[in-house]
Amino acid sequence: MELFHIAAGALVGLIIGLTGVGGGSLMTPILVLGFGISPAIAVGTDLLYAALTKCSGIYFHHKNNTIDWKVVLLLGSGSVPCSIITISILEHLKQAGVNFDNIIMLTLSVMLILTSFIILIKSRLIAFIHSKHNDSFVVNFVRNFRPHITVFCGCLLGCVVTLSSVGAGAIGSAILFLLYPHKRSIAIVGTDIAHAVPLTAVAGLGHLHFGSVDFSLLFGLLFGGIPAIYLGSLIGKKLPDKVLRPLIALLLLGMGIKLMIS
Repeated sequence: MELFHIAAGALVGLIIGLTGVGGGSLMTPILVLGFGISPAIAVGTDLLYAALTKCSGIYFHHKNNTIDWKVVLLLGSGSVPCSIITISILEHLKQAGVNFDNIIMLTLSVMLILTSFIILIKSRLIAFIHSKHNDSFVVNFVRNFRPHITVFCGCLLGCVVTLSSVGAGAIGSAILFLLYPHKRSIAIVGTDIAHAVPLTAVAGLGHLHFGSVDFSLLFGLLFGGIPAIYLGSLIGKKLPDKVLRPLIALLLLGMGIKLMIS
């Protein structure tokens, strides 16, 4: 466990605590751009980091009855099999001698740019959905085929999260807000976390299977990150959300563009 691993965990943990933005959106690009970690190692290690750090969230949300397990099952029935399929494809590429770092970099850059836009428009999007939820053909279509769309969205998340470690948090919760506009925000968060843990665990174990997890890095990230998340949450209570979220969105957008150019 090296000092720069702890520093990376502390930096990302502080930002997570300050903003509430998921670790995957920040951890992987910082490891790749800031610390020169290979994309595959950064993604694989971050997936296990996410699975471990979010486990306690399931306990507390389940205790407070803020998890819709039916929705978790629908998402998971799409995401977990697709994650396993994606891992299998990556393994075949590796055995064939193909360097899939470029695939990971492209997926990561696209997901970061998408996440930055979601962060910026999320509150307006939710307000629009609640004001127009009975008025359109699209909304009626979603209502009639909601379980099928949920499974399909789970499939998409399974692929992109396995490739980039980004999406289980910000994009997953945005999907749930769109599909289930009548649910309380805390229930959306709890359901999203309950789905993210098995997805990131399966994807992380898949990366572990073909050697793209650095345990020294993982322990350093946990050692530096967990206390920093708590510290950031204390500081974040005193800082205006209207300032923090646009700054994080611009940071993610910039990192996404940088990775795409690279």
